[in-house]
Amino acid sequence: MPTLEKLLRKFNGKERAVLIALIEKIVSLNWRSLDVKKLKGYSSFFRLRKGYFRIIFEVQKNKTIYILAIERRSEKTYRDY
Repeated sequence: MPTLEKLLRKFNGKERAVLIALIEKIVSLNWRSLDVKKLKGYSSFFRLRKGYFRIIFEVQKNKTIYILAIERRSEKTYRDY
């Protein structure tokens, strides 16, 4: 599983700041103002959409959250999930 630092490396400083704020909201389970949806066919995988950013994450039963991918939207964004 890639580290969060490695996932954020491909974005510039301004984009990183936005993504870090979004990740903090995900981790705090404060999803009210976010566009979060469960991925079809998976029980614990979700995606967050903000502009052209997509964050794919997993929430386990004990409320542990794993960030699986942070990408810009493209045709292959959801292919591996």
